[in-house]
Amino acid sequence: MQKSLISQMQLGRQYAKEWPMRKELAPMFAEFRVIKATELAISVMPLLAVITLVLQTNWLGNQYVPQSLAIALFFISLPAQGLLWLGKRADTPLNPSLNTWYQELFNKMVANGYDAPMQLQSRRPTYRTLAKLLKDMFEKMDKAFTKEQF
Repeated sequence: MQKSLISQMQLGRQYAKEWPMRKELAPMFAEFRVIKATELAISVMPLLAVITLVLQTNWLGNQYVPQSLAIALFFISLPAQGLLWLGKRADTPLNPSLNTWYQELFNKMVANGYDAPMQLQSRRPTYRTLAKLLKDMFEKMDKAFTKEQF
């Protein structure tokens, strides 16, 4: 089933909040970089769009309003693109090698006393369930266990 753009962007926003922003995960997953870039774009791009629109219109004249508007819309669309990517990634099933790693990590955590919610006991996990598992690992498991995994 195809999701609407708004619901996919909302899912991307939730996924960005759920993903553990840890430096240990940065080399392995693109989420760290995409979330940082999207957060920066959310805070900077609307201001940059307004400045671009105002300055180009003032300096170049009213005949350049369409071009200024196109550039401003492009700047505003950058955060939306990041959120859309994150929303799509959240629902993407893990590839076979990552799925195997997920299952191994889950089993190790359960063996070390992790009380797993039902949603994480999936046979076909997505990146969102991986994010929840990793976040639980960093929050609930001891540092020795976490260091052993990375």
